[in-house]
Amino acid sequence: MKKFINDIKKFWNYSSYNVKAELKSEVAGSFLSWLWWILDPLLYMLVYAFVASVIFSSGGTPAFLAFVFIGLNCWQFFNRVVRNSVKLVSNKKSIVTKVYIPKYMFIFEKIGTNGFKMIVSFIITAMFMVYYYFQGEIVLNFHMLWLLPLLAMLAIVAFAFSVIVMHFGVFVEDLLNIVTVGLQLVFYLSGIFYDITRNLKNHPTIQNLLYYGNPVALIITNIRNTLLYGMAPDFAALGIWLAVCLVISIIGVKIIYKYENSYVKII
Repeated sequence: MKKFINDIKKFWNYSSYNVKAELKSEVAGSFLSWLWWILDPLLYMLVYAFVASVIFSSGGTPAFLAFVFIGLNCWQFFNRVVRNSVKLVSNKKSIVTKVYIPKYMFIFEKIGTNGFKMIVSFIITAMFMVYYYFQGEIVLNFHMLWLLPLLAMLAIVAFAFSVIVMHFGVFVEDLLNIVTVGLQLVFYLSGIFYDITRNLKNHPTIQNLLYYGNPVALIITNIRNTLLYGMAPDFAALGIWLAVCLVISIIGVKIIYKYENSYVKII
């Protein structure tokens, strides 16, 4: 753990520079520039809101557009970080083969890049909240302050899964395909465009399995509850998953330290 902390301090400036460089490269030459960070989840929101409300009749959820947008915004962060981590070492071959950098620092870079875009996209969430507040559909209170701790926990969950898939992604060529399919499944099980607690109330076993057994669904549900409905977070369930993901992160970092010298030989 001491080595982990010292390495973060040592390479933090390097990773911060890479995050800024990646963000600048994404908007370079683009007509709408950083607005795509908002438009991307916004356009997806319109599609999924239409499908959910018109085809599946799930539009009765209060503040439905904000509900869907929050889910998509958080999901895109998690999905991009985990999926990009699978081939992260091989994609950084030109750096890995020349200088030593703890490989998990590349994951921090992805978390920083996608986290910044996620926070920018929450501008739309704030606009939705103002609108729905005056429509009387949501409640605003001090529980909204839990947003940042919940987003931090989402980053921890993403890191925990990413260190594992990054390690095995070096050795298993087809892992990206497996992870892509797995993430697609998790997407539909995370209540992105439907309310787990509302739409599955007649199926309590499935409801509890999706809510308590899926950390992404748990965090997204609690973010929605704190921002839109004035509810306190589910501290017990969140605390359990936080402990689990911290343990997974520690195991993943130790595995990377143990095998990272062999990565160069394989990539």
